[in-house]
Amino acid sequence: MRMSRDDMDRAVNEHFGYEAADNLDGVMASLADNVEHEVVPSPVGIQRDKAKIRAYYTALFETVKGESVTPLKRYYGEDFLIDETLWHGAITDGRVFLCEGKSGTVSFRLLHVFEFKDGKISREQAWCDLAAIQQQLGVTLS
Repeated sequence: MRMSRDDMDRAVNEHFGYEAADNLDGVMASLADNVEHEVVPSPVGIQRDKAKIRAYYTALFETVKGESVTPLKRYYGEDFLIDETLWHGAITDGRVFLCEGKSGTVSFRLLHVFEFKDGKISREQAWCDLAAIQQQLGVTLS
């Protein structure tokens, strides 16, 4: 069953709302039973096990506090949506962004690729501008 753009927007906006509120149960309910979740970059890689996805979000909510998101662009396909935003907030431990022990206020571009099945998110892939995060957290690269 194809989802309209409005239906895709509603599903993604609800998902983002749950994330912004650190509502773990809401986030998990927005995902299909057979979901694929990946954050690039992330030390955990692609996850298909909902318990591991839940553990990732638990760690994320403990260490990352969003303050605002500036929407930039959305692209739509038959069963997918690509969302580009500028994220602003605080990181208390950058381990989920491969910057363990680093903290601070950051702004970075964030690109999400969502796929849908039966009205739920069946795939979420988030691409973070790691270079911007590392620079703002004072990570020195050799």
